[in-house]
Amino acid sequence: MDTANPGNTAQQILNAAERLVQMHGFNGFSYADIAQEVGITKASLHYHFSTKAELGRSLIARYQDNFCAALAAIDAEDADAADKLRDYVRLYAKVLRDKRMCLCGMLAAEFITLPQPMKAGVKKFFDANEHWLSQTLEQGRKAKQLHFAASATDVARTLIDSLEGAMLVARSYGSAARFLATADWLLAELGVGTAAKTRRA
Repeated sequence: MDTANPGNTAQQILNAAERLVQMHGFNGFSYADIAQEVGITKASLHYHFSTKAELGRSLIARYQDNFCAALAAIDAEDADAADKLRDYVRLYAKVLRDKRMCLCGMLAAEFITLPQPMKAGVKKFFDANEHWLSQTLEQGRKAKQLHFAASATDVARTLIDSLEGAMLVARSYGSAARFLATADWLLAELGVGTAAKTRRA
């Protein structure tokens, strides 16, 4: 354990756990796996996170904070809703290209077996995404840039559900292009150009 900087050790533990969840699921790894990867004893691991449920709760909270920070950065940089939606899709695409899955998407697949605090955290993550997307969609509709008949909330839910599902299927084929094809179709239905079309590389 890094006794000089215990906070750094906690972050290393969370980094290792995040990667393991994104690749194998929450039930697909043990404390021994994390301890070996970080290079600490299981006793040291329990010092930072006494239970796996506590680790999972902290992991979801950090993931949501980072994801919401990414959404805030999109808001700060993009003036129009179309660019915001394209950048939103690219957040998912980057994770998939790194051969990982959305952390909360993986946890949703195991939802029935998760401790209650983790279940609440997963829902909170998707609620935050739904809220951001709903606002972005309404912005685009008011600007006559986006076109959809359903409520912004319903469209936001459809986007989240479709993108999460598309990630799972694309992973089965080892094809990020398959995910992007689905994302492009979803955006086109709203009147947005493809996810590849952007002002930035």
